[in-house]
Amino acid sequence: MELVGESTKLHDENRQGEALDFTLDASPNGKKFYVESYGCAMNFADSEVVASILHAEGFGSTKNFEEADLVLVNTCSIREKAELTIRKRLTEFRKVKRTKPGMLIGILGCMAERLKSTLLEQEKLVDLVIGPDAYRTLPNLIKEAEGGQKGVNVLLSRDETYGDIAPIRLNSNGITAFVSIMRGCNNMCSFCVVPFTRGRERSRDSNSIIEEVKTLINQGYKEITLLGQNVDSYYWNDEISGLNTTFAQLLEQVAQISNDLWVRFSTSHPKDITDEVLHVMAKYENICKCIHLPVQSGSTRLLQLMNRTYTREWYMAKIDRIRSIMPECSITSDLITGFCTETEEDHQDTLSLMRYSNYDMSYMYYYSERPGTLAAKRYTDDIPLEVKKRRLQEVIDQQGILSTRSNQNDIGKIFKVLIESSSRKNEKDWQGRNSQNKITVFPKIDGKHQLGSYVWVKITACTRATLLGEIIETRLK
Repeated sequence: MELVGESTKLHDENRQGEALDFTLDASPNGKKFYVESYGCAMNFADSEVVASILHAEGFGSTKNFEEADLVLVNTCSIREKAELTIRKRLTEFRKVKRTKPGMLIGILGCMAERLKSTLLEQEKLVDLVIGPDAYRTLPNLIKEAEGGQKGVNVLLSRDETYGDIAPIRLNSNGITAFVSIMRGCNNMCSFCVVPFTRGRERSRDSNSIIEEVKTLINQGYKEITLLGQNVDSYYWNDEISGLNTTFAQLLEQVAQISNDLWVRFSTSHPKDITDEVLHVMAKYENICKCIHLPVQSGSTRLLQLMNRTYTREWYMAKIDRIRSIMPECSITSDLITGFCTETEEDHQDTLSLMRYSNYDMSYMYYYSERPGTLAAKRYTDDIPLEVKKRRLQEVIDQQGILSTRSNQNDIGKIFKVLIESSSRKNEKDWQGRNSQNKITVFPKIDGKHQLGSYVWVKITACTRATLLGEIIETRLK
């Protein structure tokens, strides 16, 4: 959710284009939609809200965009590469539309407001443009587009959370699910476009969050991830009861729903994660011990230019605090190389901070200037591309060393793992993640265990990005 630039990653939740992998029946004579999502987990969660809205209007779904009446692309504006990829896909969809005149093509999400005129009028790639806060108006916009008008709504809201809409789980394994707890962002990081594409921060009714989690449990889900641009600033005031709910309190309430439910969350801003959150995490075994704590740069001078509101030393103290309260907690991060005016000394500060923080994994990018951001208005993007790429490679190499060492330190340890799927490489193996969010692969045992089972796994080997092990019947003390 804070990601920016271009990247090579060890493993990445920021997926670059994923189509729906489910089908919904349409009402009699109903039409079919196809949705393809890009970017962060929030975009994928939004696509689930859109699917629910369309299904309520009688739309069915299809996995084949060529047979769809409505093709939607949920867009990401965080990185230039993502925008270029989406433009390419829209061009491909437009070619199909020429043979199917009744088809409508629309973009959702973060590219909508910024590029609405370009995509609608100049390039004529889309018929619909719907911003992140306007999904409820989609049915009316479709009718307008069917009548020959361009359907556009990119207005941002100060109160829309979609809290009353039950998302339809797309591409779901029936085990893990996202639950959005807030929208927008009040942090004006100078490199980031999110405050301009998703609006100001607002929190969802805590009661609706609890009810959604309970519904997921009843449906058999075993893990949920609480989502927000900055979950630690979640704050809900119930006007009826007069009670306030902080993120730490919400996290505890969710953990108490079921001991059989694993709870994760993303993303945390270093300035907002509190001791109260850390102590709640330490208190409950079913709150997973992993914190994504983006630093972006190890240089205090650059952090000030980025408007991150903390220093290198302050961030290091926060790392120390997490380690002191939860020694077993994994910490992951976002890192940008080549931000405006970055010197070799600044770059070395980032590498040394990585070593100090001992990140288990990072999302790593070189800086990509985004139009409309504070950095684009205030600073010159003055670092040559070859320097950005060279520094990025050094950051990637450093993270490779840290990730390998972290995984090697786990050899011989025993972890509880939630089975999420068969291994992509070998159907004879299971794949899941442990509490520290590390991918773990281990052989299946004939006739035992199934998707959604918790198992104890002893780690016997590793790669840079994966733990390898074997199931043991009981946890060894």
